[in-house]
Amino acid sequence: MPAKRLGESSETFMLGRLALVPDLSGALWLPEERTLVVADLHLEKGSAYAARGVMLPPYDSTATLAVLAAAIRRHQPARVIALGDSFHDRDAENRLAPETRAALASLQRGRDWLWITGNHDPTISHAMGGESAAAVTLAGVTLRHEPTASEDEYEIAGHLHPAAKIRMRGRAIRRRCFALSALRCIMPAIGAYAGGLNLRDAAFRPLFRAGLSAHLLGDGRLFRIDPRLLLPD
Repeated sequence: MPAKRLGESSETFMLGRLALVPDLSGALWLPEERTLVVADLHLEKGSAYAARGVMLPPYDSTATLAVLAAAIRRHQPARVIALGDSFHDRDAENRLAPETRAALASLQRGRDWLWITGNHDPTISHAMGGESAAAVTLAGVTLRHEPTASEDEYEIAGHLHPAAKIRMRGRAIRRRCFALSALRCIMPAIGAYAGGLNLRDAAFRPLFRAGLSAHLLGDGRLFRIDPRLLLPD
């Protein structure tokens, strides 16, 4: 067996016929499809807050694309799918610095790129490269931005920014996580300023009636957490 590369998880999950390999960046690798999936980049969130007088360091887009670039180097995907809210608002594209646009173009070069539209970015211009769609289906699994409450299809979604809080060695730890069941995978947000919603929040209850498997992004490995150990904020 080849050595595991830094940032790569050894876990593999099946969602219907589709194999999923979580990356410790928060991305999801679909090896049989040669596809890397990311959710909720929220590019230019920092500049959106600055416009409202909340002065955050203006480096979130650079940091987010650096994380994505590292995941792309690890997996060398033929296709990247971004599951919506890739841009924090409708004007975020116009606020991207030239060097950030160039970095994004470099990541897209030589591979297919699909932007799934989200509630923050319902339209994405051709200037951002790639194609856009409301959803896409791979091997019987629908990839979309916002999860549905339906239990009659397999899906991979983002939108909710799942995070898990647990107590370990006497102290509370809160990390972004993957939330999985037999029917769906809700991905963590990859954006530097995206934050996370606690898995104990009511928003997750209708999505995981048949059971929840929480997989926390740890230092160097993925931690599967017994749902009974999950703490509220």
